[in-house]
Parts: sequence; C-alpha cells; structure tokens
Amino acid sequence: MTHDLAIRGGTLATATETFRADIGIRDGRIVTIAEAITDAQDVIDATGKIVMPGGIEAHCHIAQESGMGVMTADDYESGSISAAFGGNSCIVPFAAQKKGQSLADTLATYDGRAAPKSVLDWSYHLILTDPTAAALAELPDVFARGVTSFKVFMTYATRVSDTQFLDILSVAGQHGALTMVHAENHDMLEWMASRMVAGGNIAPRYHAPSRPGLAEEEAINRAIALARLAQAPIFIVHVSTPGGAELVARARAAGGQVWAETCPQYLFLTRDDLDKPGMEGAKFICSPPLRDTATQAALWQHVQAGTLSLVSSDHAPYRYDDTGKFQAGRDVTFRQIANGMPGIEMRLPLMFSEGVMKGRISINQFVALSSTNAARIYGMLPRKGTLAIGADADIAIWDPTQTRIAGAMHDAMDYNPFAGMTVTGWPVTVLGRGQRIVDNGALCVKPGTGRFVKRAPIDLTGRAGQPVAELDRANNFGATLS
Repeated sequence: MTHDLAIRGGTLATATETFRADIGIRDGRIVTIAEAITDAQDVIDATGKIVMPGGIEAHCHIAQESGMGVMTADDYESGSISAAFGGNSCIVPFAAQKKGQSLADTLATYDGRAAPKSVLDWSYHLILTDPTAAALAELPDVFARGVTSFKVFMTYATRVSDTQFLDILSVAGQHGALTMVHAENHDMLEWMASRMVAGGNIAPRYHAPSRPGLAEEEAINRAIALARLAQAPIFIVHVSTPGGAELVARARAAGGQVWAETCPQYLFLTRDDLDKPGMEGAKFICSPPLRDTATQAALWQHVQAGTLSLVSSDHAPYRYDDTGKFQAGRDVTFRQIANGMPGIEMRLPLMFSEGVMKGRISINQFVALSSTNAARIYGMLPRKGTLAIGADADIAIWDPTQTRIAGAMHDAMDYNPFAGMTVTGWPVTVLGRGQRIVDNGALCVKPGTGRFVKRAPIDLTGRAGQPVAELDRANNFGATLS
C-alpha cells in the first residue's frame, strides 16, 4: 500500500538517537521508517531540517479562571494555535474545579471549551480545589476516563491542608494517578507580603522578595515527605530555586517516585525584569517569582543532569490591561495584580536556541524535555512523544538555521515577555496525526481538529519508591491501615 505522506531527506531526532531516514505515514500513524520512501501520495521535503516528535505542552492555563476569577486571554482556539506555531502537537491544560462543583461537571465544562476549538490533540490535568469526600469518591471515575493526573496547591485560597493532601495522595496512589503540586509555603508568603506592603513596598518589583525561595524549598520538602508517607508518586511544578531542585535530586537518587519541571522564565528572565518604570514590571509577575542569574545557572545544571524532567511554559496569559493584569485597577499593590505570563509559543524555540544551539543540551535531550518525557510521565507513550512505528504522526520539522527576533506571537496576548530576544532554530511544519497543522507560517486546519487523548496511569517502572518503616506491619505491631 502507498503512504499518504512521506517526510523525506531529514535528520530524525528522538530522545535517544539521531539518524538520517524518511518517515512514511498512513491513516495518521507512522507506519514506515526507512532509508528511502518513494511511494507517497504527498511529500514533505525536510532536507537540511530536523524531524522530531511534536512538542507536548503539559503545563498551560487555557480558558481557565484564575484564583482571582480572571479568565485567561487564550481560549482553546488561540491557545492551541499559538502552541502549534511553537512546535507543539499536543497540549495538556488544566480543568479547574470550583468550590462545590462535582468533578464530572468540571470536566464537562472544559469539554465544552476544548472540543469545538482546539486545533491540537489535548487532555487535562484536573485541579482539585474542593477535596470533599464526594469529590474523592469521584476520582476513580476521572482516572478511568483517562485523566490520570491532577494538581493541588499548597498556597492561595485554593490550598489544601496537609491532611487533605495525604487523603488525595492516597487515593491517587491506589489508582496509579500522578499528583502535581504547586509548592510554596502559604504562611511564609503571607507573612512576607504583609510586611512588604506595610512598609510601603507595593510596586511590581516587590513581588519577587515577597515570595522567598525558602518558602518554595520548605513546601517541596514537605510535599515529598507527604507523598512518601502516602506511597504515591508526585510531580513538583515550576521549580524555581536551586534548593528546591536539590531536594528533588536527593529524593530521586534515593528511589523516590518524584518528578519535577522548571519553566523558561526561570532560565531566561530575572527579577530585574520586574524593576521597570511605572507598572511595566507587572508583565513579569508570576509565581513562583523570577529569581537571579545564579539560579538560572543552577537550574540549567539540573536540566542537564536530569533532575528536572520537563521544561514547561506555565502559560498563564493575562493581558496588560483591565481585563487581565489590572482587573483590580491600576492603583493597586503587587498583591492585586493578576499572576502569570504567556510563553506557550516561545518555550521550544527558546530551549532550542539557548539549549541545543549553544551546547547546553543535546538535540536528544531537547526531544526528551520537550516531548518524550511528558508522554512517558503523563501516560501517552508510545502513542505520543516519539518517532516509532504505530505512533501517532505528531511531528515537528525544525529549521536549525532560521533566526528570528522574538516579537508578537499567535496567542491572544498584547505582549511577549521574551520580546527582543534573538532566537536561532524554529519549527516550520507541525503535523498532528499526519495532518499539517502549521506549514511554512500558515495555519492549515480549522478549530475543532484536535481530539481528546485518553491517558494511561503513570509508568513507575524503575522507581520503586522509598519505604516508610511505620507502614510495614513488621514494624508497627501488625497494624492494618485502611
């Protein structure tokens, strides 16, 4: 049988190897990887380019209300289009439960937002903000549907107590689900921010010192300990401190079922970006906050060493106007400015330019960080995240010679925090299940092209976890724990 499409002449890159080959696609899947494919109905010439799995953006906020009640600027149409132009073929945004809302209703709400609009395949991480007994009883049904990861907060009004966290972890662990956590100590943040404001320090730049790195480190340490006691896997999102990364590295070295990520803003921006005239610094308010150049160097080392499995965007798009950053007004303290910044389209070009092109990481590490590790951690491998026979033909073709100055993106934002940076290497073609999504600067599909991805439980092979003596009946007088 002939192939529907062949990608010819390119250099293929996976998370483990780089080689010259053609790819043959039929019915949306990769069916042939060969030295030469000559029977395709359609051909993409990838000569001089790198062919790799499409990126998987596994941490982004799209069509989601913030804790302040502010809707993100991007819906699933603009958000997925921007992701596609940045080299992604799949996204995993959040579905945020509201207080009193059932989990079934939460997912139905986000189905209505995603299905008619996304140009990319998508799944969800459930944000659990109201972990009642009824909600916990619903979790197995959520997992069975293929939503096998969810997020909790250790700060903000939506934070969970340690007891609630343990209950959530316990249910997740029983079903092979992965609990993601925003780890900052709430009381430490409140104490610092209150003192800042009381001292008259209210400009955007004071957001950074109001959220000390020590608060992140304490919370990461506590989250890892709670997950160990519950015997459940955990994923620490947006690690922004050397100390936090060290805690993750130590737990992983001891066999802990711990994964973590960082984000481009912590690798490419610093707290100095908050110190701009007037309210311009509001564009760079995100949490955890931007740190310093020494932190950038330390985080790069942890990316290189594998401590941090992903570099995700944490795309949280709030416009620089009264609908976004200044929904509470402009005569406000840093505490009342909407928290987050865009980056879904810039994530991979920045990592390629500053990582691969500058020799910080190999092309194979780039593929792992951008796609394969997300697919493995979040239960999508081998369908997504790799170039293999039988996998979905989710493919990004990169031109390593193309240089751009970062400017306006395809999102619904009115600013780009990385604007003005010189970026070398850019995705020129992105396929989703064998269909051109983006090709040479043009969008090739209509909203609603994407499909929901049902995900499997996390694969814990090789990560046995760390025992807790008091959970062993030989050490707890034979107690049975329900």
